[in-house]
Amino acid sequence: MRKVGKVYAYITHEERLLVFKHVDFPEAGIQVPGGTLDAGERPEDAVLREACEETGLRGLVMNKYLGSDEFLDKSTKPNKYLVRHFFHLICPYEASENWQYYEHYPSDGSPGPILFEFCWLPLAEAIGKLDRYFVTMLDRLPDNLTGEQL
Repeated sequence: MRKVGKVYAYITHEERLLVFKHVDFPEAGIQVPGGTLDAGERPEDAVLREACEETGLRGLVMNKYLGSDEFLDKSTKPNKYLVRHFFHLICPYEASENWQYYEHYPSDGSPGPILFEFCWLPLAEAIGKLDRYFVTMLDRLPDNLTGEQL
């Protein structure tokens, strides 16, 4: 069975989490940026690359590796064994409240570009809106989402 590495970014600015939806596929639910590791790529490099490719944000700061999980994804044919890595990234500057951005080269092989619509949500609100697939490691985010020492 094929093993596929995935990375996901919980990107925060102050006390808010960046989320998005697929403009043309609203049934995909509310998500966080992420994607597939390229051959030989380290997860920490992949998450920064994917976050930039999907959001258009530059200069994101790696704060913390939150952990990983593994499971058999039966939603695809053929089935895949997924290894998902979750990271906390910080946007160190004031970004727009909401924006649209195209991912030109989707890692799932679908024809690009794909239009995403981004917004910042307070963490408690995001937890209630995120698709269940993406909430796995939210409880591991640090209490201080800015990354600054208290």
